This record gives sequence, C-alpha cells and structure tokens, in this order.
Amino acid sequence: MPISKEDLRQKYGLTDEEFDVVEALALRPTCEHCDRALPPESTEARICSFECTFCATCVDTLLGNVCPNCGGGFSPRPIRPARNWKNGNYLGAIPARTLRKHRPVDPTAHAGFAQTLRNVPPEQR
Repeated sequence: MPISKEDLRQKYGLTDEEFDVVEALALRPTCEHCDRALPPESTEARICSFECTFCATCVDTLLGNVCPNCGGGFSPRPIRPARNWKNGNYLGAIPARTLRKHRPVDPTAHAGFAQTLRNVPPEQR
C-alpha cells in the first residue's frame, strides 16, 4: 500500500522543508559498474528514475541505455549548485552522498535482459 508524503512527513516528524531535503537527488559518488569517480559537478553521470548511477561510458557502451536494475533509460544527472543562489538549496547545505555503490554488471546477463528493451524508447518502457 503506497504511503503518502504527508504520512511519511508525520511518521518521521519532518516539516515540509525537511522532507524536501530528503527528496533531493543522492548524487552518488561513483559509477555502479566501473567505480569511476562522479563528483557532484560531473557532466558524465547518468541516472535512471530510481537514481541508479552510472558513467556515460558504461551507459553508452555496456548498458545500451537500459538500466540493469529496473530496465528504464538514463538521463544526464543534474548538477546541484555549488553556491547558495537561493533559499539554501546548494551543495553545501545538501551535500552529495559519499557512500559508494559498486555493483559491477555481468555483461552477458545484461545483454540478455537488455535485448528486448533496447529497441523500446525509455518513455515507452
């Protein structure tokens, strides 16, 4: 049963502003496959809608724009502002994660999984 934002906010005693911080992108520090560094300002980071994080090279050459975890497509990860331009919404207040998630993809298994999805545009998966 889905839980609403309000239910979660009340459960953990969060204000709307605190909950919005919880919802910020994780900005994971490395590619899940090759463990390449992807600092917050990297234009090479790619994410799926669940924030699985891979580098552009792995997405283009190994994954074929098919997330090995959910089957979705990838988009460039947005860059969080390094400076406080407005309302405390910046990297200093909401830092990137530091915990690495290194789970190399089995190329053979992924090729079989991705075969049927590669020709389906991500917005139609």
